[in-house]
Amino acid sequence: MAEDKRNKNPLKILESVGKELLTGILDDLVEKNVLKLEETEKKKFHDAKTEDKARILVDSVRQKRHEAGQVLAQTFLNMDKNSMKDLSKIAAGPAESAESTDALKLCPREEFLTMSKERAEEIYPIKEKNDRSRLALIICNTEFAHLPLRTGAELDITGMKGLLEGLGYSVDVREKLTARDMESVLWAFAARPEHRSSDSTFLVFMSHGILDGICGTLHSKETPDVLPYDTIFRIFNNRNCLSLKDKPKVIIVQACRGENRGELWVSDSPEATTDSSSQPSVNLEEDAIYKTHVEKDFITFCSSTPHNVSWRDITKGSLFITQLIACFQKYSWRYHLEEVFRMVQRSFDKPDVKAQMPTIERQSMTRYFYLFPGN
Repeated sequence: MAEDKRNKNPLKILESVGKELLTGILDDLVEKNVLKLEETEKKKFHDAKTEDKARILVDSVRQKRHEAGQVLAQTFLNMDKNSMKDLSKIAAGPAESAESTDALKLCPREEFLTMSKERAEEIYPIKEKNDRSRLALIICNTEFAHLPLRTGAELDITGMKGLLEGLGYSVDVREKLTARDMESVLWAFAARPEHRSSDSTFLVFMSHGILDGICGTLHSKETPDVLPYDTIFRIFNNRNCLSLKDKPKVIIVQACRGENRGELWVSDSPEATTDSSSQPSVNLEEDAIYKTHVEKDFITFCSSTPHNVSWRDITKGSLFITQLIACFQKYSWRYHLEEVFRMVQRSFDKPDVKAQMPTIERQSMTRYFYLFPGN
């Protein structure tokens, strides 16, 4: 009678078999250490109910999709690794590249902990997620009273905001600012109490520009409206922003620094300018009170070399910002910041339709800065 009852409920049989199969697959993933779980995570998995096990592993599976794909296929088909090559490609998906990557690759927890311990003297310390309050600021001017509209800049805002949020920063976006407004925003941002419990900050500037600084919305040849680069460093140095002392301060600049011509692409320079002989002043004042360097732990990444232009595709956004985001997404999980910047530079190594070469400048970082995304 019991056998007849089971035959009348085939769905119950499938449900039972399915649960047993799924449990076996998940157990296999953990047993083969594909996901490199911590001991506490393994215990949590083994102690969990069957219906909860998939949820516990889902984040790790996303990070180890290639290896997980092989184990899944081997479990179903009982194949050896040598016969799994074609199938594992299907399971893993297409190979990543700087051009096709559209998501931030996260750093495995185990690698973060190992690096933090073994290279503690070489790298900037990273605070735990629950103990930090990272802040980032984006200033972007798109519309100007006397300069061309920076069409496509809204794509740069969206891309950079998404990248920085993925890296664990709360992002403040400010637009349509004069030079005076930009300076006021910077002073207010530097005074934010959250910096005390942060481990770093990003400052992103996207606007028209000249050699000495970033253009405000009222800039013209007759009436300059420019935020000098020195002002940025002065506001965030150790004299004026103690909350960020000994912490990485990363400055990203998407702006022209000299003459330009525009064709199909749009240049981020307000007009053709003559070479300027004036150089940014350097703050060399003594700081006997805090007995530390006035300017330290900065790094600036500019979209072009001095006197040269930066280019922006009106349909895709700035070339520099586009490559910057792609390289961060693909490489920041395992390389320190300067190496990621160099990878951006390499992407411009061979001039394409328009040439520009991003530059690393005013670097005063004394350690390597690893972002360890996801940690």
